[in-house]
Amino acid sequence: MNTLPSSPAEFNAFQKGSLPGFLGVEIDRIDATGVHARLAIEPHHHAPNGYLHAATVVMLADTCCGYGCIARLPEGAKGFTTIELKSNHLGTATSGVISCVATPAHLGRNTHVWDATVSGPDGKVIALFRCTQMVLWPR
Repeated sequence: MNTLPSSPAEFNAFQKGSLPGFLGVEIDRIDATGVHARLAIEPHHHAPNGYLHAATVVMLADTCCGYGCIARLPEGAKGFTTIELKSNHLGTATSGVISCVATPAHLGRNTHVWDATVSGPDGKVIALFRCTQMVLWPR
């Protein structure tokens, strides 16, 4: 892809063949306020104990924050890479659809910081997530 995606449809097409697409992330909205996405829980999202695998939750949150970063890159930047992430898991789910909302906390020239909240099918928060991304510039 020569140009970076900007709409939900473009992000959903962009991720085909990669982890978010393979695991079923669906971007619902992306705008100046942030990114909204969802994921229908399937058996392959579970840990062996039968609960939602923490990595599934982190993948959803990190994807939303990353797509938000792409959508808000400074002019002339060529991309980004995650340099730190943290998640606090407060609950779980075993079925249904989980959702994520990612919002920018800092949009600098060289770094972005994004926060995400992941909610279970009942709307209760199951995870809080924060990541820092380094903006990449052409050499």
